[in-house]
Amino acid sequence: MDLSDLIEVSAIMPALKANSKKQVLQLLAEKAAATTGLPEREIFDTILQRERLGSTGVGNGIAIPHGKLQGIKNITGVFARLETPVAFDALDDQPVDLIFLLLAPEGAGADHLKALSRIARVLRDTETTEKIRGTQDANAIHTFLAEAPASNAA
Repeated sequence: MDLSDLIEVSAIMPALKANSKKQVLQLLAEKAAATTGLPEREIFDTILQRERLGSTGVGNGIAIPHGKLQGIKNITGVFARLETPVAFDALDDQPVDLIFLLLAPEGAGADHLKALSRIARVLRDTETTEKIRGTQDANAIHTFLAEAPASNAA
């Protein structure tokens, strides 16, 4: 599974300004609504509900909020590179500046997990994250996400 299949360049926010985790999630939901045509509130409520179960901040400045929605046809991603990291209750207690929101159809099952796993592998690659942190160009970020090493690819 290639990340370029999950995210369009138009769904990448390369220099997002936000002051809090909640604001980041709201802005991601807004972008996801524009990308999917689904109601922003429904997306926001879904990812907020998931965050209440436990933070999706996985460490090293990275978060992968995710959720399943009725009405979404394909697994879809939205990516944000924050101008200033925000507290995200991450596993390592470090603020987050790279966020990949993943939305999947309710029946996605294993494909949803494969997509999450692929995102985690790509963003665990320090060379890839350094490149992403070093640019504010959405096309470049899309390329870095798509071309990241596919070690143990699913």
